[in-house]
Amino acid sequence: MFSQLLKLFPRSEFERLVKDTGAEYAAKGFTSWSQMVAMLFCQLGRAHSLREIEGGLKSCEGKLAHLGIEAPARSSLSYANAHRPWELFEAVFHGLYEKVSAAVGGGPRKFRFKNKLVSIDSTVIDLSMSMYDWAKYQRTKGAVKLHLVLDHDGYLPSFGVVTDGTVADVRVAQSLHFDSGTIVVDDRGYNDYALFSRWCGQGVFFVTRMKIDARYEVLEQRPIFKPEGNVVADQRIRLSSEQARRDCPHELRRIEFIHPQTGQILVFLTNLHKLSAATIAAIYRDRWQVELFFKALKQNLKIKTFVGTSANAVKTQIWTALICMLLLRYLMLRSRFGWSLSNLVAMLRMNLFTHKDLHAWLQEPVASPPDPALDPQATIAFT
Repeated sequence: MFSQLLKLFPRSEFERLVKDTGAEYAAKGFTSWSQMVAMLFCQLGRAHSLREIEGGLKSCEGKLAHLGIEAPARSSLSYANAHRPWELFEAVFHGLYEKVSAAVGGGPRKFRFKNKLVSIDSTVIDLSMSMYDWAKYQRTKGAVKLHLVLDHDGYLPSFGVVTDGTVADVRVAQSLHFDSGTIVVDDRGYNDYALFSRWCGQGVFFVTRMKIDARYEVLEQRPIFKPEGNVVADQRIRLSSEQARRDCPHELRRIEFIHPQTGQILVFLTNLHKLSAATIAAIYRDRWQVELFFKALKQNLKIKTFVGTSANAVKTQIWTALICMLLLRYLMLRSRFGWSLSNLVAMLRMNLFTHKDLHAWLQEPVASPPDPALDPQATIAFT
């Protein structure tokens, strides 16, 4: 089934990316394809070290021909992870996202509006300062940050940036480009009025939490159509502090919403003026999916411990984990069985090298084997 999974990204396209990134410049023997298959096995097979990757693939030596590789030596894999550019796996990720998003794009949508909805957030991956001295974070602690854009059509990761732990979230957001009409959901860590102004000029919409100490003037009290609901205020505003008005002169919208479970008052800031206040609150609530994505990524794939200590090896492993998440989300969306991510990963791990039809197994993973007595070829008359 492992070889069927890899067919989602054809070998010919992979070799083109290898040439574009120069990943095999002056390389001999060990190929980039072998490196990617080995790192995907690390993720899906839950191998904890280079020795386990090597041993696990060597134990399946007879079945590796379907994957187009030979079992790698751990020294070759270690050298490739440390020296071959991680940008190759970033390019593989983006190519795979285009295919997966096109395949699941026609599915049901949670909201009625047709705008693309994405969330931005980041997660910190702790590292040992003594072993990863390049990963700056705190005086006695190292870390890297994975900054992610989550596409809410299928909840697929669509863009990522890996930095050291000291890089602020808003700095990464300032470097991103979104198509006109996109709705971007983020938390207060991304509050930057100059960024909001740029998005307004580009036709990009945003929904975020308003700063507690933000100063503003109310231009209009918008009517609340359901006074008994959780929306308690809906206002058209303009930022009033001198610096904020200079950075963002656009008219914005302020919404107060009472959380139905906790009773906490949440204040949202947005440039969406046509959607209802309740819809905007629901959009922000859906931002929680990016938190669930990070939780699933850390629980089910190998992203908290690493098989290499260089920055290149760490980024390579993170990008292969994101490639695996795309593959797993694709399988879940194509199946009618109702998989949870943890069950799919566990079952797939036990069946990676079994001879089964992947799509049939996805629909009925616990099907009974065929009865040999019903096979006419099994009836042989001995005289």
